[in-house]
Amino acid sequence: MREPHHRRGRRRHTRRVAGVVLTVGALALAGCAPAEDTPVLTWYTNPDDGGQAAIAEACTQEAGGAYRIETSLLPNEASAQREQLTRRLAAGDTSMDIMSLDPPFIPELAEPGFLAPVPDDVQQQASEGTLEGALAGATWKDTLVTVPFWANTQLLWYRKSVVEEAGLNMDEPVTWEQIIEVARTQDKELGVQGARAESITVWLNALIESAGGQILENPEAPADEVKLGLDTDAGRAAAEVIGTIGKERLGGPGLPTQAENEAMLLFQGDKGSFMVNWPFVWPATNASVEEGALPESLIEDIGWTTYPRMNADDPAAPPLGGINLGVGASSEHHELAFDAIQCITTPEHQAEYFVTNGNPPAHEEAYADPQVEEDFPMAPVIRESLDLAKPRPQTPYYNEVSTAIQQRFTPPSGVDPNTTPAQTGQFITEVLRGEALL
Repeated sequence: MREPHHRRGRRRHTRRVAGVVLTVGALALAGCAPAEDTPVLTWYTNPDDGGQAAIAEACTQEAGGAYRIETSLLPNEASAQREQLTRRLAAGDTSMDIMSLDPPFIPELAEPGFLAPVPDDVQQQASEGTLEGALAGATWKDTLVTVPFWANTQLLWYRKSVVEEAGLNMDEPVTWEQIIEVARTQDKELGVQGARAESITVWLNALIESAGGQILENPEAPADEVKLGLDTDAGRAAAEVIGTIGKERLGGPGLPTQAENEAMLLFQGDKGSFMVNWPFVWPATNASVEEGALPESLIEDIGWTTYPRMNADDPAAPPLGGINLGVGASSEHHELAFDAIQCITTPEHQAEYFVTNGNPPAHEEAYADPQVEEDFPMAPVIRESLDLAKPRPQTPYYNEVSTAIQQRFTPPSGVDPNTTPAQTGQFITEVLRGEALL
């Protein structure tokens, strides 16, 4: 899952993308543009601030006439992207040269053979220096079937003033129990996502994985053999967190319809305390401060650390998001497409994409870029989190699993650890066996 697409503050950022585009444009006018018979690679991109188009132009120039990359924009919603890509791939669309893919949908595309195999040399390059979480989200059945482009993870954001009042040491890992107690005692609210949307699956999966469990215990199994890990100690502990926050209204009155953007707005307000959310909140908050919509003092009051733990002695398993690049099996340009992907995913381009579009790199080298360190002071924590991050269930039936969870784990106030995990597991089993409908 990517974080939501938002307008981002980019004071220093825009000039860098503009420089790439203007440079390529100037070369084209000077007669260096690719010839008309140059192979054209279509890159189906997810919405951003123009960063993928800029990288496409830069890699076209670097190719020296071997190919030209043209971008085609996918819908805003991840579910609509999945539907369009699946239909085109199933129909044998030869234009599916390069695709920006959400990690949860990759098994569904890889299992029926819709994706071209990643060549050995590309797998080798992609594996060297790529963070562990990003590699896990690009893999199906122990094989790298896509190439990580950018990765994403959620941090625990906190208000320093609230933490100081509570006496918490944020240099040490904190637990969900601790932040819930702070919200209770200080009459504050927690920025979490309780809407009936993909975000509730993201939250539940991170809680269960952090507690040492899995939503699916055998995600590679056929539909009628899948074993659910919801009705377990880990699943019930996760439900306890969600249900407590919902029943005690610790997520604010808007929790049942609260997704990532709404959680950010709650956190920015007077009752903000802690928030689990993607890194987009940093440039978005800075932009609001620059526009005068939020006080300047807010920025100094925001801190960050890794995702909260379920058990004090066990590391958390933060959510994993991002985008991987795949090549359609019916593409007529497999070799050129993977050459282009190697250009797109260089650490230099990943760092550039981070500072211009706010999407964290999948490659560890990109975090050493001085501009990354200046614009995103939390970059080292993001990098650490991506090594801890766990993907959502890697299964061809992910859409069914996630939709069922969304229906049964919302609203959060109705989640009961004694019944919700077991009932949800049974519902998913019936759906996968064709005995129930979503």
